[in-house]
Amino acid sequence: MKPANFVLLMADEHSRKYLGCYGHDQVRTPNLDRLAEAGTLFDAAYCPSPLCVPSRASLATGRPPHETRTWDDASPYLGPEGDSWGHRLTANGSTVVTIGKLHYRSADDPTGFPDQRIPLHVKEGVGNLKGLLRGRGPTHEASRRHVTDAGEGSTDYHEYDREVARLACQWIREEASRLDRPWALVVSFVAPHFPYIAPPEYWEMYRDANLTLPVSGDPTVWSRHPALEFFRRQHALDVPLTPPQTLEALRAYAALATFVDDLIGEVLRTLEEQGFLANTRILYTSDHGDHLGEHGAWKKGTMLESSAGVPMILAGPDVPAGKVSGTNVSLIDVFPTIVESAGASYLPEDASLTGTSLVRLANADDADREIFCEYHSSWSTRAVYMIRRGAYKYIHHVDGPAQLFDVRQDPDELNDLASDEAQAERLADMETSLRARLDPERTDEIVRTQQSALIDAAGGVDALRGERTLDFSPPPPAAHA
Repeated sequence: MKPANFVLLMADEHSRKYLGCYGHDQVRTPNLDRLAEAGTLFDAAYCPSPLCVPSRASLATGRPPHETRTWDDASPYLGPEGDSWGHRLTANGSTVVTIGKLHYRSADDPTGFPDQRIPLHVKEGVGNLKGLLRGRGPTHEASRRHVTDAGEGSTDYHEYDREVARLACQWIREEASRLDRPWALVVSFVAPHFPYIAPPEYWEMYRDANLTLPVSGDPTVWSRHPALEFFRRQHALDVPLTPPQTLEALRAYAALATFVDDLIGEVLRTLEEQGFLANTRILYTSDHGDHLGEHGAWKKGTMLESSAGVPMILAGPDVPAGKVSGTNVSLIDVFPTIVESAGASYLPEDASLTGTSLVRLANADDADREIFCEYHSSWSTRAVYMIRRGAYKYIHHVDGPAQLFDVRQDPDELNDLASDEAQAERLADMETSLRARLDPERTDEIVRTQQSALIDAAGGVDALRGERTLDFSPPPPAAHA
């Protein structure tokens, strides 16, 4: 594979169901649709953890949260937990520039990304400590309000994302052409992350859109698994929203998806105008999805497809065009994808990485490939793990019954097969596979011990219960001055 430039385009909390190229017939994402036509779309892509901070740490390092111990939104990536792909490229002499949201602790940490432009990191380098309470905190009433208050308007995030796109285009025009080695550029947006408030011109596009309610959004078919019941109670969503409330929020989310698609289009056009498309690989993805009303849930934090699944589109040299790949892939695969794409060298410690270059995966289908996801944070009292192998998804709850879904036949996850005697062997085999990766109970103990220490250092449970919940990290002041 010939070395090439690499552009990593990221949105935040983008459900893969809300793109035209993934089959939505109302959401307008023409730029990402064209990228998919030019390359390979992975229709079974997942995050390593359905939460911003741990997922982004894993994307950087190629390692799951239980290896780096970046479990939650209060344990951001620092650098020493594991080298990032940025370390490998900079050591190889490649220029690496990030523009936009990273969600690490600080630009001063040795994360392997020395040139960070308007980076959005966790608030005050600390993140969301209240999320450590995991059921001991009050009901998060704001989660319901985020949905019921959805509509049109302006937020600091809109201006921030526009500035991210402007700076990315400026760097491509003014700096990239001067480089004589393959470079890497990260362009990372906040949209369509909540608040579900869309810029007016985009809201107008969807004012009369014929969006449909999610099949699993009907309260009569909600999963009554204890983990989902707890999730809904914690988010003040156990009382169903009305269909008009849900549709209004879905319109705002669709508008935000189009908004970020337009910004991505600006970056892609600039790459084309400057003559970089022929020697640049482009990857589009997100850190996790958004439930968007499925099974009565919103935001992220479960192993439902809408939460743990992510869009993944790769285009450029050596990537098949117009292909839809059914191979199971993960953000863990981004590290080897970028390292190999740039022609950089691995170090001996990289031998333990489990990811595979997405370029290789795009060219060689693997119907039985297995990927892994874990969750140790706000909206679960105990650890939750997921194995996806072929069409089947196994979910292991440390304190509850397992779940098993055939997500090819049952994409809405309405039919839990865990109690089906015909699936007993498969269920046992997938649990064995999970335990070969880690000890789920012991890992849960380690996480909760670390989280308890952070709670104690912050003044204890009562002190954190009284703090205002951090709904989202603010953009840097300079980006919306």
